Amino acid sequence: MVMGSLANDMLNSRNGSKNGKILIIVENLSVPFDRRVWAESLALTEAGYKVSVICPNGQNSELKEIIDGVSIYRYPAPIESAGVIGYIKEFAYSLLAAFRLSLVVRRHEGFDAIQVCNPPDILFLIGLFHKVFGRKKIVFDHHDLSPELFSLKFDPDKKSFAYKMLLWLERRTFKAADMVISTNESFKQIAMIRGGKPVNSVFVVRNGPDLRKFTPCAPNADLKFGKEYMVCYVGVMATQDGIDYLLRAINHVVNTRGRTDVAFVLIGSGDILDELKQLAVELGIADYVVFTGRINDDKQLATYISTSDICVAPDPKNDLNDNCTLIKIAEYMAIGKPVVSFDLKESRYTAKEAALYAENNDCTDFGEKIIQLLDSPAIREKMGAFGRRRIVESLSWDNSKCALLHAYGILFGVDNDSPVIAEGYQ
Repeated sequence: MVMGSLANDMLNSRNGSKNGKILIIVENLSVPFDRRVWAESLALTEAGYKVSVICPNGQNSELKEIIDGVSIYRYPAPIESAGVIGYIKEFAYSLLAAFRLSLVVRRHEGFDAIQVCNPPDILFLIGLFHKVFGRKKIVFDHHDLSPELFSLKFDPDKKSFAYKMLLWLERRTFKAADMVISTNESFKQIAMIRGGKPVNSVFVVRNGPDLRKFTPCAPNADLKFGKEYMVCYVGVMATQDGIDYLLRAINHVVNTRGRTDVAFVLIGSGDILDELKQLAVELGIADYVVFTGRINDDKQLATYISTSDICVAPDPKNDLNDNCTLIKIAEYMAIGKPVVSFDLKESRYTAKEAALYAENNDCTDFGEKIIQLLDSPAIREKMGAFGRRRIVESLSWDNSKCALLHAYGILFGVDNDSPVIAEGYQ
């Protein structure tokens, strides 16, 4: 029955869309909570493409839903489990669930291209099926470096079979893809060097904040919890995100330097949140650290950032983080806040003069940089203004959207007069 429907797909695939139909598959987050995938979906829809998305189910979400013209197909989220075996089970389940839904989408809505987003680097298998049985194009939206992430968590020596298998899967994904969308120039180089992709098939589409959502607003003094100053973190709380480094830096600020006039507000959630709360207690800083949990309301999130005096990105230097564009830094900058960060390659590219850079993985120096900015209101204002200007002129989602539409225009051979206006976009 499935094979019988394939012959009709190519005849009907573009009915109801101006430019073509695109299926996007993402595994690690539900949509629209995955900011990048949701922004891409809306941009493509607005440009005349018909977009469908397959993703795991989020909290209190419908399994089938249409939002702003985007058809979202969700499968029940897998049970989270730790360790290598746990990840294998999760990814195998997600692969089969997404494949089943891809057949449903193909039959009822059709698609001309399938965009697979990692991690994990196995979703290309779904794309290959549709490429062989239907001549669909494959786009690889390169979100993460799966081998480096695995190495960071399980295999620092990079000698295990699992690490080598992840490199092989990454190469297979690159080989299967007709086009690669890279989040930054570092990822583009990996696509060309490690993945063997020609330069004209790799397009940089950065993670940029939507200036309609991330814009300065009136601060709320209540969010400082009675303190004179507020330092804010927004993001995931997993092993690679460096919140333990931040807590040790806070320990230096509070207990070593005696700064009890600062509230540290940490917004987000993740699989080590409970461990981080316990670490704050052990370090004796729990009275100065507020864990809010995840905040999904953009206006509320913008209010927290607008209220803060400094924002922080404590991701430590390693092979993964050094090559990743951290969206939180761009969001801080969009609201005009100075940043303290470790000196990572892509973080420095994003922030430039909007950040102070601590010695890599040095919690004491990170704390000192926070104190330096707390005591320098004029410098904070100058850095914040520079960051806001940089986002508006070069790194907002409006610029990224131009790059995305340019890439898909080439893939589909449609007229595309959207200029690629920002630095670093080809």
